[in-house]
Amino acid sequence: MEGRIDYRRLLDSLNTAVLLLDEGLHIRMVNPAAEDLMAMSSRKAAGLFLGEVFVNGAEDIEAMHEAMRERNGFTKRLAQLHLSHGKTVELDYSITPVDLDGEPLALLEMNSLEYSQRINRDQLFSSTQATTQELVRGLAHEIKNPLGGLRGAAQLLARELPNAELIDYTNVIIDEADRLRNLVDRLTGYRKPLERRSINIHEVVEHVRNLVEAEIDGRGIHLIRDYDPSIPPLAADPEQLIQAMLNIVRNALQSLLSPDVKHDLGTITLRTRAIRKVTFGSRSRQPAISVEVIDNGPGIPEHLREAIFFPMVTSRPEGTGLGLAIAHSIVSRHHGLLECETENGYTCFRLLLPRRREAPATSGGETSA
Repeated sequence: MEGRIDYRRLLDSLNTAVLLLDEGLHIRMVNPAAEDLMAMSSRKAAGLFLGEVFVNGAEDIEAMHEAMRERNGFTKRLAQLHLSHGKTVELDYSITPVDLDGEPLALLEMNSLEYSQRINRDQLFSSTQATTQELVRGLAHEIKNPLGGLRGAAQLLARELPNAELIDYTNVIIDEADRLRNLVDRLTGYRKPLERRSINIHEVVEHVRNLVEAEIDGRGIHLIRDYDPSIPPLAADPEQLIQAMLNIVRNALQSLLSPDVKHDLGTITLRTRAIRKVTFGSRSRQPAISVEVIDNGPGIPEHLREAIFFPMVTSRPEGTGLGLAIAHSIVSRHHGLLECETENGYTCFRLLLPRRREAPATSGGETSA
């Protein structure tokens, strides 16, 4: 005998947002993907008129009413719907009238374009960054070879000089060669193998906070903690996450010390949250941990926003443009995401790290996802 199919579980497993509506467009059922899109729980959404969720969408609501009256579905591309809490989502949607046990209902399927655009952007960025890193490594190899010869020649010359005062000049050559070699090493990326173990993410965040507290003393900058104590352990390399977090927090600190800041009190907020479902590349709807670094500085200049995670990109004359590039590399090697939202007076860097059920053995090598 054929077993009964659990259609609710099938709908819950879809990445497409699905709402079940009654004849009057009141919400009967919401799957998890729709909860994420609407930023609203199924319990809160149940019974609401669709126009209470998607406000300022009278034309779309009327078209759906007509589809219900005529029992004829339709699809709309590139629709912009405004959520009740203020966010606007761009999506494709389809409404399909159905009869269930003689009752006229409708399925509303929604595909967020923001989601697909973000995935495409992340994939394009990862591909471009990988190509850039290969070019930089090739260039680094060509630079380091003559640097080694230059340094060695300066050391040999220092031994032959009759005047000790002239050694100061060879020391300058040696010191500058070492400085260039270190810069080239940093350009090639932070490539120490991951050593994962089970950690509490707040140990990482607190370690960074303690380091930065000493740097902001007397500078009119306030650090704010906003932690979710219920976050479960994470399998990660704590030292490398500290490096990534420290680079991001120091970036916020430098932003607040910019002459473009017009207020007297700068704030950096460290916020942690457990996220139920996030898509990491091809791995869809994974539980994750979010760590946000938020500052009220001047924001990132618009012409740099698409390139801030590339090496040597910086808005500061004295900056190397390596801090965020290294942070992005570390987060990527943890199979996570590093995102940025910025405008004048607000910048948020968000680390999204996939949760793991157990910590892999710390063999010194990297662990696959």
